[in-house]
Amino acid sequence: MSMNVIVGRGGVATATALLLAEAGERVRMVSRGGLGPTHPNVELIALDAGDTAALTELARGARTVFNCAMPAYHTWPETLPPLFDSIRAAAEAVGADLVLLGNHYGYGPVDGVVDETTPLAATGAKGRVRAQVWIDALDAHRAGRVRVTEVRAGQFVGVGAASLFSLLVQPAVLAGEPASVPQGLDLAHAFTAIGDAARALVAVARDDRAWGRAWHAPVITTSIRALATRLAELADAPAPVLTEMTDDEILELGRDDPFWPELLETAHMSRRDFLVDDTALRTTFGVTASDVDDVLADVVRAARVPAETP
Repeated sequence: MSMNVIVGRGGVATATALLLAEAGERVRMVSRGGLGPTHPNVELIALDAGDTAALTELARGARTVFNCAMPAYHTWPETLPPLFDSIRAAAEAVGADLVLLGNHYGYGPVDGVVDETTPLAATGAKGRVRAQVWIDALDAHRAGRVRVTEVRAGQFVGVGAASLFSLLVQPAVLAGEPASVPQGLDLAHAFTAIGDAARALVAVARDDRAWGRAWHAPVITTSIRALATRLAELADAPAPVLTEMTDDEILELGRDDPFWPELLETAHMSRRDFLVDDTALRTTFGVTASDVDDVLADVVRAARVPAETP
């Protein structure tokens, strides 16, 4: 039974832990709060992954370290480099492979479809730091210190997702209430289902063809309005009433929460079509995007569980 370390406790980290555990592998899931899924093969550990010595000790014997860590959005330029350096150093020290969960921020504004050969030319602070942590990991790979790969996912949807859609649109639609969202409502956009991202992480971790490059997680190309409309239909809820936030509204919200102004950096992904090619992952590993109806139906079922519990 092989052992794996997953740093993070979000939706993808949880889904990845359960995939590995159900396959008979042991998982040590590391987060500051020590939270995660209940499974006999999953050990939940409360630890700051920035403590390299402590992380190295609990990673001894690990086959793979999965970096699914996600500090507070507005802190990325300051918090990502030392945290990711610590996770990489621990993997190097114990001889484990390193798989990163990434996103598309590092590409910056792009005309046309984004694939893995698109230059990392981000113009904003969050995009530049996402690109740099991958470059640093790839340098370590090329130096022979650790085998690395990265799976870059789109905006998350599905049970356990934390995204503009799941946090702002989804609960409003299910409650039959209007929603305002800082994204073009009818623009084509690359979404990734939580379960698909997890399957991609496990697939690349178990295939020698994966190392030394990045891969795009499966994408569902659709719009915010189309997703919201289908969610409402599956939930027998009223047709969604959506409005797009203006920049002034986003900045006003930023008076009380530093998260909101950070969204302006990625306006190129939310105020015009953002298309991503996932062909490489599909053809190499056979991991394809889930049917959007299946993803949203799971969301509806999960939302109804509390009401159905005696």
